[in-house]
Amino acid sequence: MSIVDGTDSAGDRDALHDEVCLRLEAQGRRFTSNHRLVIDVLADAGQPLTIPQILPRTPGVPQSSVYRTLTVLEEAGAVSRLVVGSNHAHFELSEHLGRHHHHLVCRSCGTVTDIDFTPETEAIIESALADVAGRRRFRVDEHQIDAIGFCADCA
Repeated sequence: MSIVDGTDSAGDRDALHDEVCLRLEAQGRRFTSNHRLVIDVLADAGQPLTIPQILPRTPGVPQSSVYRTLTVLEEAGAVSRLVVGSNHAHFELSEHLGRHHHHLVCRSCGTVTDIDFTPETEAIIESALADVAGRRRFRVDEHQIDAIGFCADCA
């Protein structure tokens, strides 16, 4: 179930913070102001961000603290790291906190753009994955498609 679905309200943001707090507490950690700030930056971004893109949105927070915060949030399952061959990893809210989506990744500039498929297309993908996984006695918990190519600026 998604906590943030692109239509942010105070209640949605509170629910997001509560869920992240629970995930951190389960690991014996506190939900700090830096955690809250980075979660808000990622929730507001609408696309995966690199650390150089996150830093200007977290004024007054040292770069080393942003790195540590992202690591802690990733370990708690609140943030996902996307490494797609660019110079920088990209970070976004975990799918469990955000929404199910896929990515377009530019091989040249490294831009990562979120994309959504129609429910019908998602059903076809899930059916195909279930078929392949079933034949290999594999259980699929979730899926993500990263289409790698060149954006309009780099093509």
